[in-house]
Amino acid sequence: MKKIEQLNALGIYPTKDYFWNLPVSKLVAQTLQKKQGVLTSTGALACNTGEFTGRSPKDKYIVKDNITENSVWWGDVNHPFSSEDFDRLYKRVTTFLSQREIYIKDVQAGSKKEYQLNVRVITETPWQSLFANNLFLRPSEKELETFEHEWLILAAPEFKADPEIDNTRQQNFTIINFKKKVILIGGSAYTGEIKKGIFTILNYILPHDKNVLSMHCSANIGEDGNTAVFFGLSGTGKTTLSADPSRALIGDDEHGWDSENVFNFEGGCYAKCVNLSYEKEPQIFSAVRFGTLLENVRFFEGSDIVDYDNVDLTENTRAAYPTHFIDNAITPSIGGAPKNIFFLTCDAFGVLPPISKLTVGQAMYHFISGYTAKVAGTEAGITEPQTTFSACFGEPFLPLHPTKYAELLGQKLKGDTINVWLINTGWSGGAYGVGERIKLRYTRAMITAALDGKLDKVDYLKHAVFGLQMPSECEGVPSHILNPKNTWDNAQKYNETADKLAAQFNENFKIYHSFANDEIRSGGPKTNPKLEKA
Repeated sequence: MKKIEQLNALGIYPTKDYFWNLPVSKLVAQTLQKKQGVLTSTGALACNTGEFTGRSPKDKYIVKDNITENSVWWGDVNHPFSSEDFDRLYKRVTTFLSQREIYIKDVQAGSKKEYQLNVRVITETPWQSLFANNLFLRPSEKELETFEHEWLILAAPEFKADPEIDNTRQQNFTIINFKKKVILIGGSAYTGEIKKGIFTILNYILPHDKNVLSMHCSANIGEDGNTAVFFGLSGTGKTTLSADPSRALIGDDEHGWDSENVFNFEGGCYAKCVNLSYEKEPQIFSAVRFGTLLENVRFFEGSDIVDYDNVDLTENTRAAYPTHFIDNAITPSIGGAPKNIFFLTCDAFGVLPPISKLTVGQAMYHFISGYTAKVAGTEAGITEPQTTFSACFGEPFLPLHPTKYAELLGQKLKGDTINVWLINTGWSGGAYGVGERIKLRYTRAMITAALDGKLDKVDYLKHAVFGLQMPSECEGVPSHILNPKNTWDNAQKYNETADKLAAQFNENFKIYHSFANDEIRSGGPKTNPKLEKA
């Protein structure tokens, strides 16, 4: 079928130029020609995403039909949209795109061929097409000759919905239609909507249809083939701790885990670059070169040098680049089943141990909970530590109920010898403002010890409130900090704080309690401030 006929079949009848699978150099050149971006001193392309510098979760919808009605986890995360409203809005968007220059990029999602999706991304701007090129897997020239898409993304940032006509909340929207296999994006140029749209559909298809666990995590692999997986919310150290020069990077954000492998969904990275420096994160810093897309960054006055510390526009500055821009990334981005899983949390209350080992039930419980804490100064209005829970460490992207993912994880933990560790990258010796943040070199030493099997033969104590197994010693780490209670001046104050945090865990879990099995429920904390031998 001719290119124009393929567009016509989608309801797009171009009245202006359309560009199909342009190479990176031409996408950059067209962006510069249209004055939609500028080159930085390192050759990267810098663009602004306009009104939206982040995702808009309240404006994300899933079409409710006979496929999704009884399978999607409807509620605060997944908002229903009718088939009739979708069809009408789709026609309005395709009519709009017919009157614009458009850019078509054919890509793939899923490094393991059995689960790979062919995706066609149609955008209004060349730099959005560059984003799609960088973030997803890039088919070979031979594959492109016979490429047929399974999923379609239409991204029209200049199209503004009319809530009175379209039944959206406001002018912007992201709508997923599983029956028609379309993601419709309008009113926002933030490219993260494209990335997370694909993640959401894989979070449905793989667990629901293939019995494959999908994960919001990073993953790396050692020279001995030992795969490790790192879960964690923003600020917990997921990117930093998985970027290990002695281990190869599988991926930094989205993965699947079947009976044999952990595999990356993407072909690129979408790294936060606030306060980026060569000293802190040399791999990411070095990846910002020609072909990379920078979003919403600012420059040192009168120069083309990026000021990564400048957050006047947003703290959510981003760099989108192909995975092979990272020196030690592996291709294809696939590893074996993990031997170690790390749940990273930044506990600003100073309660959780810097490292602890979890039972299967505890692993499922903490996976569902997805805990970290925000500290004073990170957001307006926060004056003391605040708990944050995000189911499966990625709640905004879960179309299925969180217990589905937790049960899949539990099945895998029972089928093989896999260690699950809870790593506290937050505070010790007291809460934020009193204690000190656990040193990064200690955290790295604990992760290395876990990966090398050095924690297999040490004694453990059980934390009576959270039931976590705490190692009594770890090479390269002062033994007294391994039991967090030892680091507090006031033991009774520690007990009270531990009880308070446990109560918040239990309160959060109430919404999952009726869906969870007994093993998951047993993994939660108990309010009994006392340590005992395991």
